[in-house]
Amino acid sequence: MAYDSHQKAAEFHMLAAHAHQAAAAHHGKEDHLTAHEQSRQAMEYASKAFEFSKQAHDESSAIFKKLEKKS
Repeated sequence: MAYDSHQKAAEFHMLAAHAHQAAAAHHGKEDHLTAHEQSRQAMEYASKAFEFSKQAHDESSAIFKKLEKKS
């Protein structure tokens, strides 16, 4: 279960990075409207990545605490 959250977080981090790179390329070509849309999309992906990262952390902490209590 925690693995899925880590995997989804990683995927959204990759999507955000790609969208940031695309936005930078469009800015370099002075295509500011497309760059703005890419930046907006990058922010959405980064927000989702943060949410999944937090969820993965919380799940991992819960698993660790259960294991710690058993030892």
